[in-house]
Amino acid sequence: MTGIKRTFIGIFGRRNQGKSALLNAIAKQDLAIVSSIPGTTTDPVKKSIEILGIGPAVLVDTAGIDDLGSALGQQRVGRSLEAIDSIDAAILVISHNTIEKSDIELITSFKNKKLPFLIVHNKSDEETLSATLRTQLESQGAPVVECSAVTPTGIEKVVEALVTLVPEKEGEGTLLGDLVQRGEWVALVMPQDSEAPAGRLIRPQVQVIRDLLDHHAIPVAMQPEELDGFLKRQTPALVVTDSQVFAQVAPQVPAEVPLTSFSIVLARAKGHFDLFINNTQYIDNLKDDDKILMLESCTHTATCDDIGRHKIPTLLQKKTGKKLQFVFVAALAPLPQNLDNYAFAIQCGGCMVTRRQLWNRVETLKEAGVPVSNYGMTLAYLTGIFDRVTSFFTKQKNSQI
Repeated sequence: MTGIKRTFIGIFGRRNQGKSALLNAIAKQDLAIVSSIPGTTTDPVKKSIEILGIGPAVLVDTAGIDDLGSALGQQRVGRSLEAIDSIDAAILVISHNTIEKSDIELITSFKNKKLPFLIVHNKSDEETLSATLRTQLESQGAPVVECSAVTPTGIEKVVEALVTLVPEKEGEGTLLGDLVQRGEWVALVMPQDSEAPAGRLIRPQVQVIRDLLDHHAIPVAMQPEELDGFLKRQTPALVVTDSQVFAQVAPQVPAEVPLTSFSIVLARAKGHFDLFINNTQYIDNLKDDDKILMLESCTHTATCDDIGRHKIPTLLQKKTGKKLQFVFVAALAPLPQNLDNYAFAIQCGGCMVTRRQLWNRVETLKEAGVPVSNYGMTLAYLTGIFDRVTSFFTKQKNSQI
């Protein structure tokens, strides 16, 4: 779907294999600093480009995976490994017919994560890839390409391999286009309060509007105060609201008109929808001093109206009558190490991250046994309208079986 997906491609390998030079060659720009000094790249560096055949992409240049000689080097390696959870495809860069233990460990990590990857033998202007090593590399089940990022020679073949490698935008083909018919009206309730950015709409709202337009439905945007007047003139096929005004909007919408939220719509597109539905009920099991993990997929300055920092914690404690502890993780920062200390997790809609990035995060929580819900579903549960705002999707799903 338009606007929902950028393909993240990570470039990995040992120090001084030409990872940064390869990034520059693919982008056809001098974006990353290139030096013969090992360890020039420290933290992962992201560069946005457009790749023909892939579309909008972000190249992630990582630090050398073999930089373990100091505490700082180990931190750099840790950051590189963390990047694996944030990408859609990987490039392993080697050179001079050498593959080492750290390279094999990277390949193992890619396979364990079911991450498509490409092996690039760089610096072919200095030493070409031997037939023996090529056979060994091809046995790993990934494309093998030889190139020189400095010349540059063979870069076109690297890009061609990437195009065949990058996975389809699975699960992100549409938000509502398969559920709303051509010509149907959809009311979009979008409060412009202190949390709304000045002069623009937030990304989920833009994504839903574009998706509806692409499928020839008729989106009508309004603030909560205008909803009652609109409903008196028109009966929409669906009402989509910002989750934080559920309590204000729900009483206005007739029972026969489906109601949901932008956050819940995104949860369906991003995956783990059924998991969120089943896990939300764990709210009833919360006890005093339980730790709740609040997962935001963007970074912003919090206000008193902030849905994740203030509104959900306040409503959650009021509804349960428990004194709870809240820990916040913003953007793609790593999850806390001791996940078994957490009783519950609540993930935002994830409009600023890819499906894979969100999927990996939720899978980690799932494997750790931490029940996880979604912002919109949590607010619906706390407001007493959970079944109503999720039934639109479950009914459609059952009708397709």
